[in-house]
Amino acid sequence: MSKIGFIGLGNMGMPMAKNLVVAGHTVKVFDTVAAVCDVAKKAGMDVVANVAETAKDVDFIVTMLPSGPIMLSVFEEAIPAANKGTVIIDCSTVDVASALKAHETANNAGLNCLDSPVSGGITGAEAGTLTLMIGGETQTFDDAKDILNVVGGRLVHCGKGGAGQSAKICNNMLLGITMIGLSEAFVLAEKLGLDEQALYDVVSTSSGSCWSLLNYCPVAGIGKTSPADNDYKPGFAATLMLKDLTLAQQAAEETAAATPMGKRATDFYKEFIENGFGEKDFSAVINQLRTMKYS
Repeated sequence: MSKIGFIGLGNMGMPMAKNLVVAGHTVKVFDTVAAVCDVAKKAGMDVVANVAETAKDVDFIVTMLPSGPIMLSVFEEAIPAANKGTVIIDCSTVDVASALKAHETANNAGLNCLDSPVSGGITGAEAGTLTLMIGGETQTFDDAKDILNVVGGRLVHCGKGGAGQSAKICNNMLLGITMIGLSEAFVLAEKLGLDEQALYDVVSTSSGSCWSLLNYCPVAGIGKTSPADNDYKPGFAATLMLKDLTLAQQAAEETAAATPMGKRATDFYKEFIENGFGEKDFSAVINQLRTMKYS
């Protein structure tokens, strides 16, 4: 069993850390929210006072943080306190440039680094079935498999440092686009008087089928249980979808990649959030479409 320092116990980080404890690993943690630390202590984690203490004398450091600048600031505190050879795994979703900087900072200090953003939402984090998109050296990936397999049901080594973040933003750009398209189809069906279940039965076995329909339908009572069945409680909040779409647009601009649908999806979610729905699940965009007129 490994000694793990875990930094960032939000909606995703907490269940991931809990799963590591259940698997028998020794986990010490730090978060800036006192109430979260109380939950961690009750779950069998050792709560420490700061980032440096979390990084001291552990085999692995795992971070799950809200942005690139915050992640890099945590790395700056954690790395000097860590032993040489420690593997530091960032599971945050951040811009590729920040991920590359994190690898450089860790490697220059004699640590090994993986960028490992995740997909699967809170449910996947709780169940330990997340998909992990991983960038970094093959040997470092192999060394970390035992703990990565605890939090993830599928591990995909995408390539060198930064490749995990690249895969994540491409995936989530596509997710944002398909959810809007799926929602448009259901809204059009409603206007045409077509039964929602009938549309689901057709599309789920036809050329329009997609993950958003089969696993995350934006209409209540259709398909698998989804946030639509719980008043669109996230899930995956619309604010987080906008964050990932914005990262994708930043990368598109930097690489001169044409992503017109990604740009439109970004603008759509920005409008949705400006209308006060940022804390709803991203699939709740169907409700905005229901209020819009043809143009």
